[in-house]
Amino acid sequence: MDRFAVTSAANRIPGRRRKFLSPLRPGEAIEQSCFEANDSTVTRLPASFLLRTSQPRDPSSQIARLADQLVKLNLDSLRQLDVNIEPHYRNSSIELDIHTNTRIGAIPLISPTSGRHDYGLVVRPRFDWPGIGPILGATGWRIIPTPLAMHSLPRSERRVPPWVLSTIVLFRLKGLLDQLERRFEITRAERSSPRGTIDWGRYLHRQISRARFLEVPCRFPELQKDRDLRAAIRFALEKQLHSLQSQRFAAPFVRELIELCGSLIDEVRDVSPREPHTSTFEIWRRGTLRTDIFNRGVEAIAWTAEDRGLAGMSDLQGLPWSMSMEQFFEAWVETIMSQVARRIGGVLRSGRKRQTVVPLRWDPPYLGSQKSLIPDLVIERGDLTIVVDAKYKEHWEEMQDRRWNELEDELRERHRADLLQVLAYSTVAETPKVLVCLAYPCNEERWQSLRDRNLLVHRAALPSTGRQIELMLIAFPLSTRLMAPAVTLMAAEIGRVSG
Repeated sequence: MDRFAVTSAANRIPGRRRKFLSPLRPGEAIEQSCFEANDSTVTRLPASFLLRTSQPRDPSSQIARLADQLVKLNLDSLRQLDVNIEPHYRNSSIELDIHTNTRIGAIPLISPTSGRHDYGLVVRPRFDWPGIGPILGATGWRIIPTPLAMHSLPRSERRVPPWVLSTIVLFRLKGLLDQLERRFEITRAERSSPRGTIDWGRYLHRQISRARFLEVPCRFPELQKDRDLRAAIRFALEKQLHSLQSQRFAAPFVRELIELCGSLIDEVRDVSPREPHTSTFEIWRRGTLRTDIFNRGVEAIAWTAEDRGLAGMSDLQGLPWSMSMEQFFEAWVETIMSQVARRIGGVLRSGRKRQTVVPLRWDPPYLGSQKSLIPDLVIERGDLTIVVDAKYKEHWEEMQDRRWNELEDELRERHRADLLQVLAYSTVAETPKVLVCLAYPCNEERWQSLRDRNLLVHRAALPSTGRQIELMLIAFPLSTRLMAPAVTLMAAEIGRVSG
Protein backbone atom coordinates (compact mmCIF):
# COMPACT_ATOMS: atom_id res chain seq x y z
CA MET A 1 0.00 0.00 0.00
CA ASP A 2 2.98 2.37 0.38
CA ARG A 3 2.95 2.99 -3.35
CA PHE A 4 0.03 5.33 -2.68
CA ALA A 5 0.34 8.60 -0.83
CA VAL A 6 -1.85 8.83 2.24
CA THR A 7 -3.49 12.24 2.13
CA SER A 8 -6.29 13.97 3.92
CA ALA A 9 -9.83 14.05 2.59
CA ALA A 10 -9.92 17.84 2.36
CA ASN A 11 -11.72 19.58 -0.49
CA ARG A 12 -8.44 20.82 -1.95
CA ILE A 13 -5.35 18.98 -3.10
CA PRO A 14 -2.03 20.77 -2.51
CA GLY A 15 0.18 21.06 -5.55
CA ARG A 16 0.34 22.88 -8.79
CA ARG A 17 -3.42 23.35 -8.92
CA ARG A 18 -5.79 24.08 -6.11
CA LYS A 19 -9.23 23.38 -7.48
CA PHE A 20 -12.35 22.13 -5.83
CA LEU A 21 -12.78 18.49 -6.60
CA SER A 22 -15.84 17.12 -8.32
CA PRO A 23 -16.37 13.60 -6.95
CA LEU A 24 -18.11 11.12 -9.24
CA ARG A 25 -20.57 8.47 -8.20
CA PRO A 26 -19.13 5.05 -8.99
CA GLY A 27 -22.51 3.62 -9.91
CA GLU A 28 -23.09 6.26 -12.54
CA ALA A 29 -19.59 5.80 -13.95
CA ILE A 30 -19.98 2.05 -14.34
CA GLU A 31 -23.37 2.40 -15.99
CA GLN A 32 -22.19 4.90 -18.58
CA SER A 33 -18.63 3.52 -18.94
CA CYS A 34 -17.33 7.08 -19.23
CA PHE A 35 -15.94 9.41 -16.58
CA GLU A 36 -15.92 13.17 -16.79
CA ALA A 37 -13.54 15.91 -15.62
CA ASN A 38 -13.07 19.62 -16.32
CA ASP A 39 -9.89 20.95 -17.88
CA SER A 40 -7.19 22.52 -15.66
CA THR A 41 -8.56 20.89 -12.51
CA VAL A 42 -8.14 17.85 -10.28
CA THR A 43 -11.14 15.51 -10.14
CA ARG A 44 -11.45 12.80 -7.49
CA LEU A 45 -12.94 9.45 -8.52
CA PRO A 46 -13.53 6.44 -6.21
CA ALA A 47 -11.68 3.44 -7.68
CA SER A 48 -14.11 0.81 -6.41
CA PHE A 49 -15.59 0.45 -9.93
CA LEU A 50 -12.44 -1.46 -10.92
CA LEU A 51 -13.40 -4.40 -8.69
CA ARG A 52 -15.83 -6.49 -10.74
CA THR A 53 -15.53 -9.81 -8.89
CA SER A 54 -17.11 -10.80 -5.62
CA GLN A 55 -15.84 -8.92 -2.57
CA PRO A 56 -12.45 -10.35 -1.54
CA ARG A 57 -11.21 -10.47 2.05
CA ASP A 58 -9.04 -7.37 1.49
CA PRO A 59 -10.77 -5.32 -1.25
CA SER A 60 -8.57 -2.24 -0.74
CA SER A 61 -5.42 -4.16 -1.59
CA GLN A 62 -6.89 -5.59 -4.78
CA ILE A 63 -8.39 -2.25 -5.85
CA ALA A 64 -4.99 -0.64 -5.27
CA ARG A 65 -3.32 -3.12 -7.61
CA LEU A 66 -6.02 -2.62 -10.25
CA ALA A 67 -5.69 1.18 -9.98
CA ASP A 68 -1.96 0.90 -10.51
CA GLN A 69 -2.52 -1.32 -13.56
CA LEU A 70 -5.16 1.06 -14.95
CA VAL A 71 -2.63 3.90 -14.97
CA LYS A 72 0.14 1.80 -16.53
CA LEU A 73 -2.08 0.36 -19.25
CA ASN A 74 -3.34 3.78 -20.34
CA LEU A 75 -0.24 5.97 -20.13
CA ASP A 76 -0.10 6.53 -23.90
CA SER A 77 -3.83 7.27 -24.11
CA LEU A 78 -3.70 9.71 -21.22
CA ARG A 79 -0.84 11.60 -22.89
CA GLN A 80 -3.16 12.36 -25.80
CA LEU A 81 -5.14 14.68 -23.49
CA ASP A 82 -2.17 15.61 -21.28
CA VAL A 83 -3.89 13.89 -18.34
CA ASN A 84 -2.22 12.37 -15.30
CA ILE A 85 -4.00 9.94 -12.96
CA GLU A 86 -2.66 9.37 -9.44
CA PRO A 87 -4.11 6.72 -7.09
CA HIS A 88 -4.38 7.73 -3.41
CA TYR A 89 -5.48 5.98 -0.23
CA ARG A 90 -8.00 8.03 1.76
CA ASN A 91 -10.36 7.06 4.55
CA SER A 92 -9.84 3.31 4.03
CA SER A 93 -10.61 3.53 0.30
CA ILE A 94 -8.69 4.01 -2.95
CA GLU A 95 -9.40 7.10 -5.03
CA LEU A 96 -8.10 8.27 -8.39
CA ASP A 97 -7.02 11.91 -8.71
CA ILE A 98 -7.44 12.92 -12.36
CA HIS A 99 -5.13 15.87 -13.12
CA THR A 100 -6.15 17.62 -16.35
CA ASN A 101 -4.44 20.41 -18.28
CA THR A 102 -5.69 22.62 -21.11
CA ARG A 103 -6.76 19.90 -23.54
CA ILE A 104 -10.34 18.73 -23.82
CA GLY A 105 -11.65 15.66 -25.59
CA ALA A 106 -12.59 12.01 -25.17
CA ILE A 107 -10.37 8.91 -25.05
CA PRO A 108 -10.95 5.20 -24.40
CA LEU A 109 -9.36 3.49 -21.40
CA ILE A 110 -8.30 -0.14 -21.12
CA SER A 111 -9.79 -2.08 -18.21
CA PRO A 112 -7.18 -3.90 -16.08
CA THR A 113 -9.65 -6.73 -15.47
CA SER A 114 -10.78 -7.47 -19.04
CA GLY A 115 -7.97 -5.99 -21.14
CA ARG A 116 -10.58 -4.31 -23.35
CA HIS A 117 -11.50 -0.65 -23.86
CA ASP A 118 -14.39 -0.81 -21.40
CA TYR A 119 -14.02 2.73 -20.07
CA GLY A 120 -13.75 6.22 -21.45
CA LEU A 121 -12.60 9.58 -20.14
CA VAL A 122 -14.20 12.86 -21.23
CA VAL A 123 -12.40 16.12 -20.43
CA ARG A 124 -14.77 19.04 -20.87
CA PRO A 125 -14.03 22.79 -20.88
CA ARG A 126 -14.21 24.30 -17.43
CA PHE A 127 -16.19 27.21 -18.89
CA ASP A 128 -18.85 24.72 -20.06
CA TRP A 129 -20.04 23.77 -23.53
CA PRO A 130 -22.78 26.38 -24.22
CA GLY A 131 -20.18 29.11 -24.70
CA ILE A 132 -17.62 27.03 -26.61
CA GLY A 133 -19.65 26.17 -29.72
CA PRO A 134 -20.77 29.73 -30.57
CA ILE A 135 -17.19 30.97 -30.12
CA LEU A 136 -15.87 28.34 -32.53
CA GLY A 137 -18.37 29.62 -35.08
CA ALA A 138 -17.54 33.27 -34.36
CA THR A 139 -13.82 32.61 -34.92
CA GLY A 140 -14.57 31.25 -38.38
CA TRP A 141 -13.76 27.69 -37.25
CA ARG A 142 -10.05 28.52 -37.04
CA ILE A 143 -9.73 25.63 -34.65
CA ILE A 144 -11.90 22.53 -34.54
CA PRO A 145 -11.69 19.23 -32.62
CA THR A 146 -9.12 16.74 -33.94
CA PRO A 147 -9.90 13.00 -34.08
CA LEU A 148 -7.34 10.69 -32.50
CA ALA A 149 -5.95 7.50 -34.03
CA MET A 150 -7.16 5.35 -31.17
CA HIS A 151 -9.69 2.64 -30.39
CA SER A 152 -13.32 3.75 -30.31
CA LEU A 153 -14.92 4.80 -27.07
CA PRO A 154 -17.21 2.16 -25.54
CA ARG A 155 -20.17 4.27 -26.64
CA SER A 156 -20.83 7.76 -27.95
CA GLU A 157 -20.59 10.02 -24.91
CA ARG A 158 -23.83 11.95 -24.55
CA ARG A 159 -22.31 14.54 -22.25
CA VAL A 160 -20.29 15.81 -25.24
CA PRO A 161 -22.40 18.08 -27.47
CA PRO A 162 -23.42 16.12 -30.57
CA TRP A 163 -22.18 18.79 -32.99
CA VAL A 164 -18.55 18.14 -32.01
CA LEU A 165 -18.16 15.01 -34.13
CA SER A 166 -20.13 16.44 -37.05
CA THR A 167 -17.78 19.44 -37.08
CA ILE A 168 -14.81 17.11 -37.55
CA VAL A 169 -16.50 15.26 -40.42
CA LEU A 170 -17.81 18.34 -42.24
CA PHE A 171 -14.49 20.12 -42.38
CA ARG A 172 -12.74 16.97 -43.54
CA LEU A 173 -15.25 16.62 -46.37
CA LYS A 174 -14.85 20.31 -47.21
CA GLY A 175 -11.09 19.83 -47.50
CA LEU A 176 -11.61 16.75 -49.68
CA LEU A 177 -13.91 18.66 -52.05
CA ASP A 178 -11.47 21.56 -52.26
CA GLN A 179 -8.61 19.21 -53.19
CA LEU A 180 -10.54 16.73 -55.31
CA GLU A 181 -8.46 15.78 -58.32
CA ARG A 182 -9.81 15.43 -61.83
CA ARG A 183 -9.32 12.43 -64.09
CA PHE A 184 -10.51 11.01 -67.39
CA GLU A 185 -13.66 8.90 -67.16
CA ILE A 186 -15.63 7.13 -69.88
CA THR A 187 -18.88 8.98 -70.47
CA ARG A 188 -21.94 7.78 -72.41
CA ALA A 189 -24.15 10.45 -73.97
CA GLU A 190 -26.38 11.14 -76.97
CA ARG A 191 -24.93 14.00 -78.99
CA SER A 192 -25.92 15.86 -82.15
CA SER A 193 -22.22 16.06 -83.07
CA PRO A 194 -20.64 12.61 -82.66
CA ARG A 195 -17.64 12.24 -80.36
CA GLY A 196 -15.41 9.27 -79.56
CA THR A 197 -16.91 5.86 -80.39
CA ILE A 198 -20.42 5.70 -81.88
CA ASP A 199 -22.72 2.92 -80.73
CA TRP A 200 -24.05 2.07 -84.22
CA GLY A 201 -26.22 -0.79 -83.04
CA ARG A 202 -28.10 1.42 -80.58
CA TYR A 203 -28.30 4.19 -83.17
CA LEU A 204 -29.87 1.89 -85.82
CA HIS A 205 -32.31 0.04 -83.59
CA ARG A 206 -33.43 2.84 -81.24
CA GLN A 207 -32.67 6.25 -82.63
CA ILE A 208 -33.47 5.82 -86.34
CA SER A 209 -36.60 3.79 -85.59
CA ARG A 210 -37.85 6.74 -83.53
CA ALA A 211 -36.76 9.34 -86.07
CA ARG A 212 -34.09 10.73 -83.70
CA PHE A 213 -31.49 11.12 -86.41
CA LEU A 214 -29.54 13.87 -84.60
CA GLU A 215 -29.25 12.01 -81.27
CA VAL A 216 -26.18 9.87 -81.79
CA PRO A 217 -25.19 7.60 -78.85
CA CYS A 218 -21.48 8.02 -78.18
CA ARG A 219 -18.89 6.71 -75.76
CA PHE A 220 -15.89 8.97 -75.07
CA PRO A 221 -13.32 9.88 -72.39
CA GLU A 222 -13.98 13.11 -70.50
CA LEU A 223 -11.90 14.94 -67.92
CA GLN A 224 -14.03 15.24 -64.78
CA LYS A 225 -13.91 14.76 -61.06
CA ASP A 226 -14.24 11.27 -59.60
CA ARG A 227 -17.99 10.61 -59.77
CA ASP A 228 -17.88 7.62 -57.42
CA LEU A 229 -16.08 9.63 -54.76
CA ARG A 230 -18.39 12.62 -55.24
CA ALA A 231 -21.40 10.30 -54.89
CA ALA A 232 -19.94 8.99 -51.61
CA ILE A 233 -19.32 12.54 -50.41
CA ARG A 234 -22.92 13.49 -51.15
CA PHE A 235 -24.12 10.40 -49.30
CA ALA A 236 -22.08 11.40 -46.24
CA LEU A 237 -23.15 15.05 -46.41
CA GLU A 238 -26.84 14.24 -46.65
CA LYS A 239 -26.58 11.88 -43.72
CA GLN A 240 -24.79 14.57 -41.72
CA LEU A 241 -27.42 17.14 -42.71
CA HIS A 242 -30.25 14.90 -41.54
CA SER A 243 -28.41 14.34 -38.26
CA LEU A 244 -27.70 18.05 -37.71
CA GLN A 245 -31.26 19.09 -38.47
CA SER A 246 -32.40 17.15 -35.43
CA GLN A 247 -30.15 19.46 -33.37
CA ARG A 248 -30.91 22.78 -35.08
CA PHE A 249 -32.64 24.20 -32.00
CA ALA A 250 -29.90 23.12 -29.59
CA ALA A 251 -27.84 26.26 -30.31
CA PRO A 252 -27.95 29.04 -32.93
CA PHE A 253 -24.50 28.25 -34.31
CA VAL A 254 -25.64 24.71 -35.23
CA ARG A 255 -27.56 26.42 -38.05
CA GLU A 256 -24.20 27.63 -39.36
CA LEU A 257 -23.08 24.02 -39.60
CA ILE A 258 -26.34 23.17 -41.37
CA GLU A 259 -25.73 26.00 -43.86
CA LEU A 260 -22.16 24.80 -44.41
CA CYS A 261 -23.40 21.27 -45.00
CA GLY A 262 -26.00 22.56 -47.48
CA SER A 263 -23.40 24.57 -49.41
CA LEU A 264 -21.18 21.49 -49.69
CA ILE A 265 -24.12 19.44 -50.98
CA ASP A 266 -24.64 22.08 -53.70
CA GLU A 267 -21.12 21.31 -54.97
CA VAL A 268 -22.02 17.67 -55.60
CA ARG A 269 -25.60 17.95 -56.84
CA ASP A 270 -24.53 16.67 -60.26
CA VAL A 271 -24.24 13.14 -58.81
CA SER A 272 -26.68 10.92 -56.95
CA PRO A 273 -25.81 9.95 -53.36
CA ARG A 274 -24.46 6.43 -53.05
CA GLU A 275 -23.02 4.63 -50.05
CA PRO A 276 -19.64 3.08 -50.93
CA HIS A 277 -19.05 -0.66 -50.56
CA THR A 278 -16.38 -1.90 -48.16
CA SER A 279 -14.22 -2.92 -51.15
CA THR A 280 -14.42 0.65 -52.48
CA PHE A 281 -12.98 2.01 -49.26
CA GLU A 282 -10.11 -0.48 -49.54
CA ILE A 283 -9.38 0.63 -53.11
CA TRP A 284 -9.33 4.30 -52.07
CA ARG A 285 -7.04 3.59 -49.13
CA ARG A 286 -4.60 1.55 -51.25
CA GLY A 287 -4.33 4.22 -53.93
CA THR A 288 -0.86 5.61 -54.54
CA LEU A 289 0.06 9.26 -54.23
CA ARG A 290 -2.91 9.93 -51.96
CA THR A 291 -2.63 13.07 -49.85
CA ASP A 292 -3.41 13.37 -46.15
CA ILE A 293 -6.47 15.46 -47.03
CA PHE A 294 -7.77 12.66 -49.25
CA ASN A 295 -7.16 9.96 -46.63
CA ARG A 296 -8.81 12.03 -43.88
CA GLY A 297 -11.79 12.74 -46.13
CA VAL A 298 -12.28 9.06 -46.97
CA GLU A 299 -12.02 8.25 -43.27
CA ALA A 300 -14.79 10.78 -42.55
CA ILE A 301 -17.02 9.11 -45.15
CA ALA A 302 -16.36 5.75 -43.50
CA TRP A 303 -17.25 7.16 -40.07
CA THR A 304 -20.55 8.44 -41.43
CA ALA A 305 -21.35 5.15 -43.14
CA GLU A 306 -20.72 3.38 -39.82
CA ASP A 307 -22.93 5.89 -37.95
CA ARG A 308 -19.90 7.26 -36.12
CA GLY A 309 -19.20 10.97 -36.09
CA LEU A 310 -22.89 11.89 -36.35
CA ALA A 311 -24.67 14.59 -34.42
CA GLY A 312 -27.34 12.13 -33.33
CA MET A 313 -27.74 10.63 -29.89
CA SER A 314 -27.14 6.98 -30.71
CA ASP A 315 -25.38 4.60 -28.36
CA LEU A 316 -22.94 3.44 -31.04
CA GLN A 317 -19.22 3.62 -30.50
CA GLY A 318 -17.86 7.16 -30.55
CA LEU A 319 -14.75 8.77 -31.93
CA PRO A 320 -11.86 9.73 -29.66
CA TRP A 321 -10.89 13.37 -30.17
CA SER A 322 -9.07 16.29 -28.60
CA MET A 323 -8.87 20.07 -28.83
CA SER A 324 -6.41 22.53 -27.33
CA MET A 325 -8.16 25.15 -25.23
CA GLU A 326 -5.05 27.31 -25.41
CA GLN A 327 -5.37 27.50 -29.19
CA PHE A 328 -9.11 27.95 -28.83
CA PHE A 329 -8.68 30.97 -26.55
CA GLU A 330 -5.96 32.45 -28.76
CA ALA A 331 -8.35 32.23 -31.74
CA TRP A 332 -11.07 33.95 -29.71
CA VAL A 333 -8.76 36.76 -28.60
CA GLU A 334 -7.63 37.17 -32.22
CA THR A 335 -11.28 37.48 -33.30
CA ILE A 336 -11.93 40.21 -30.73
CA MET A 337 -8.70 42.07 -31.50
CA SER A 338 -9.38 42.00 -35.25
CA GLN A 339 -12.53 44.01 -34.57
CA VAL A 340 -10.59 46.31 -32.25
CA ALA A 341 -8.00 46.91 -34.99
CA ARG A 342 -10.72 47.85 -37.47
CA ARG A 343 -12.32 50.21 -34.97
CA ILE A 344 -9.10 52.09 -34.14
CA GLY A 345 -7.66 51.98 -37.66
CA GLY A 346 -4.72 49.71 -36.78
CA VAL A 347 -2.99 46.86 -38.60
CA LEU A 348 -3.26 43.44 -36.93
CA ARG A 349 -0.53 40.81 -37.24
CA SER A 350 -1.04 37.27 -35.93
CA GLY A 351 1.43 34.81 -34.44
CA ARG A 352 -0.81 32.01 -35.73
CA LYS A 353 0.13 33.10 -39.25
CA ARG A 354 3.80 33.57 -38.28
CA GLN A 355 3.47 37.33 -38.85
CA THR A 356 4.93 38.34 -35.48
CA VAL A 357 8.12 36.23 -35.44
CA VAL A 358 11.16 38.09 -34.06
CA PRO A 359 14.37 35.99 -34.47
CA LEU A 360 16.88 35.83 -31.63
CA ARG A 361 20.52 36.04 -32.67
CA TRP A 362 22.68 33.88 -30.42
CA ASP A 363 26.46 34.12 -30.37
CA PRO A 364 27.56 31.47 -31.11
CA PRO A 365 24.31 30.29 -32.78
CA TYR A 366 24.62 26.62 -31.76
CA LEU A 367 24.48 27.53 -28.04
CA GLY A 368 21.11 29.22 -28.30
CA SER A 369 17.89 27.80 -26.82
CA GLN A 370 14.74 29.57 -27.96
CA LYS A 371 15.24 30.79 -31.50
CA SER A 372 12.57 33.49 -31.68
CA LEU A 373 9.88 35.49 -29.91
CA ILE A 374 6.36 35.01 -31.25
CA PRO A 375 3.71 37.26 -29.64
CA ASP A 376 0.17 36.05 -30.21
CA LEU A 377 -1.07 39.37 -31.62
CA VAL A 378 0.45 42.73 -32.51
CA ILE A 379 -1.50 45.84 -33.55
CA GLU A 380 0.36 48.82 -34.96
CA ARG A 381 -1.15 52.27 -35.34
CA GLY A 382 0.98 55.36 -35.81
CA ASP A 383 3.23 55.84 -32.81
CA LEU A 384 1.58 53.06 -30.76
CA THR A 385 2.20 49.29 -30.70
CA ILE A 386 -0.19 46.95 -28.87
CA VAL A 387 1.11 43.47 -27.99
CA VAL A 388 -1.45 40.93 -26.75
CA ASP A 389 -0.62 37.51 -25.33
CA ALA A 390 -3.54 35.15 -24.63
CA LYS A 391 -3.26 32.95 -21.54
CA TYR A 392 -5.81 30.20 -21.00
CA LYS A 393 -4.97 29.91 -17.33
CA GLU A 394 -6.72 30.16 -14.00
CA HIS A 395 -4.66 33.13 -12.80
CA TRP A 396 -7.46 35.63 -13.32
CA GLU A 397 -10.08 33.63 -11.44
CA GLU A 398 -7.66 33.01 -8.56
CA MET A 399 -6.50 36.63 -8.35
CA GLN A 400 -10.08 37.87 -8.15
CA ASP A 401 -10.87 35.52 -5.27
CA ARG A 402 -7.70 35.98 -3.21
CA ARG A 403 -4.99 38.53 -2.61
CA TRP A 404 -1.55 38.18 -4.16
CA ASN A 405 0.15 37.10 -0.93
CA GLU A 406 -2.51 34.41 -0.43
CA LEU A 407 -1.81 32.66 -3.75
CA GLU A 408 0.26 29.50 -3.92
CA ASP A 409 3.95 29.95 -4.68
CA GLU A 410 3.75 27.97 -7.92
CA LEU A 411 0.80 29.99 -9.23
CA ARG A 412 2.63 33.22 -8.46
CA GLU A 413 5.75 31.95 -10.22
CA ARG A 414 3.75 31.06 -13.33
CA HIS A 415 2.17 34.49 -13.32
CA ARG A 416 5.58 36.13 -13.02
CA ALA A 417 6.76 34.06 -15.99
CA ASP A 418 3.79 35.37 -18.01
CA LEU A 419 4.68 38.94 -17.07
CA LEU A 420 8.34 38.52 -18.01
CA GLN A 421 7.35 36.96 -21.31
CA VAL A 422 5.02 39.76 -22.37
CA LEU A 423 7.47 42.43 -21.18
CA ALA A 424 10.13 40.82 -23.36
CA TYR A 425 7.80 41.36 -26.30
CA SER A 426 7.73 45.10 -25.55
CA THR A 427 11.45 45.39 -26.31
CA VAL A 428 10.95 44.54 -30.00
CA ALA A 429 8.51 47.40 -30.58
CA GLU A 430 10.10 50.51 -32.08
CA THR A 431 7.27 52.98 -31.51
CA PRO A 432 7.47 55.58 -28.69
CA LYS A 433 4.33 54.14 -27.06
CA VAL A 434 3.88 50.45 -26.25
CA LEU A 435 0.93 48.71 -24.59
CA VAL A 436 1.52 45.07 -23.61
CA CYS A 437 -1.50 43.04 -22.54
CA LEU A 438 -2.01 39.69 -20.86
CA ALA A 439 -5.50 38.43 -21.75
CA TYR A 440 -7.14 35.86 -19.48
CA PRO A 441 -10.46 34.02 -19.96
CA CYS A 442 -13.45 34.79 -17.79
CA ASN A 443 -16.95 33.37 -17.68
CA GLU A 444 -19.91 35.55 -18.59
CA GLU A 445 -21.29 36.05 -15.10
CA ARG A 446 -17.89 36.89 -13.59
CA TRP A 447 -17.06 39.30 -16.44
CA GLN A 448 -20.29 41.24 -15.99
CA SER A 449 -19.73 41.41 -12.23
CA LEU A 450 -16.18 42.72 -12.67
CA ARG A 451 -17.36 45.26 -15.22
CA ASP A 452 -19.95 46.61 -12.81
CA ARG A 453 -17.18 47.04 -10.21
CA ASN A 454 -14.69 48.49 -12.72
CA LEU A 455 -12.26 45.61 -12.10
CA LEU A 456 -11.89 44.16 -15.61
CA VAL A 457 -8.54 45.84 -16.22
CA HIS A 458 -5.39 46.03 -14.07
CA ARG A 459 -2.77 48.55 -15.21
CA ALA A 460 0.87 49.27 -14.48
CA ALA A 461 3.39 51.73 -15.96
CA LEU A 462 7.02 50.82 -16.56
CA PRO A 463 9.80 53.38 -16.20
CA SER A 464 11.61 53.64 -19.51
CA THR A 465 13.97 56.20 -20.99
CA GLY A 466 12.38 57.95 -23.93
CA ARG A 467 9.42 55.58 -24.29
CA GLN A 468 6.01 55.06 -22.71
CA ILE A 469 5.47 51.39 -21.84
CA GLU A 470 2.30 50.26 -20.10
CA LEU A 471 1.30 46.81 -18.88
CA MET A 472 -2.32 45.70 -18.76
CA LEU A 473 -4.04 42.59 -17.42
CA ILE A 474 -7.49 42.22 -18.95
CA ALA A 475 -10.30 39.66 -18.78
CA PHE A 476 -11.91 38.54 -22.04
CA PRO A 477 -15.37 36.98 -21.72
CA LEU A 478 -15.93 33.53 -23.20
CA SER A 479 -19.26 34.60 -24.60
CA THR A 480 -20.29 35.80 -28.05
CA ARG A 481 -23.03 37.90 -26.44
CA LEU A 482 -20.37 39.98 -24.68
CA MET A 483 -18.10 40.29 -27.69
CA ALA A 484 -19.21 43.86 -28.58
CA PRO A 485 -18.71 45.19 -24.99
CA ALA A 486 -15.27 43.52 -24.89
CA VAL A 487 -14.28 45.22 -28.16
CA THR A 488 -15.51 48.58 -26.84
CA LEU A 489 -13.58 48.14 -23.58
CA MET A 490 -10.34 47.24 -25.35
CA ALA A 491 -10.67 50.11 -27.84
CA ALA A 492 -11.26 52.55 -24.96
CA GLU A 493 -8.12 51.33 -23.16
CA ILE A 494 -6.04 51.79 -26.30
CA GLY A 495 -7.52 55.26 -26.75
CA ARG A 496 -6.51 56.14 -23.19
CA VAL A 497 -2.88 55.13 -23.83
CA SER A 498 -2.62 56.77 -27.25
CA GLY A 499 -4.31 59.96 -26.05
